[in-house]
Amino acid sequence: GKIWQNTYILVFPEGNTIFSFEVSEKAKRLFAAERLKTQVEDEKLKVILKAAMFSPSAMHLRPWHFVVVRDKEIRERLSKVTEWAYFLREAPLNIVVCGDKNAKRWIEDCSIAAEHIMLQATELGLGSCWVAIHNSSSNPKAEEEVKETLAIPDNFGVLCIIAIGYRGEEKEEHSDKEFEEEKVHYDHF
Repeated sequence: GKIWQNTYILVFPEGNTIFSFEVSEKAKRLFAAERLKTQVEDEKLKVILKAAMFSPSAMHLRPWHFVVVRDKEIRERLSKVTEWAYFLREAPLNIVVCGDKNAKRWIEDCSIAAEHIMLQATELGLGSCWVAIHNSSSNPKAEEEVKETLAIPDNFGVLCIIAIGYRGEEKEEHSDKEFEEEKVHYDHF
């Protein structure tokens, strides 16, 4: 990606999929009650999935698989997997990011794909939130529970679930005070 002032620009290999993400854009509260009934359109879902599929990966192995969950009962079950997953039931769309564990860098590769999902969702006017599943601190069995719920094969790991929906009320912008210069190191730590 390139950075242009306050905008990240991502260009994908086929050259026709470009999106930008405004760093200074106000964050919105996800899934406001009045917007919950609004489904994410199939066209937007396809663009989001393309962004994930076009992500870079180690040795171009592309170990990711995505389970798209719209079913309310399944979202309800997923929302109970960790203490931080409660909002999955409210988001009209959940994308479960899985990776083939035979690929040495599946976690890194799937993390990049998940971030592409979130950036593309933002570009499309949607809100998103990452729920960590792999090595969950609140439920060590979270990954197995998700795999059982969604019939994910044993040789796959579940990295995260991304909740996606139309954003609600505005929250405060990030301020320059949040930029921690002391965490940036040049040439050595």
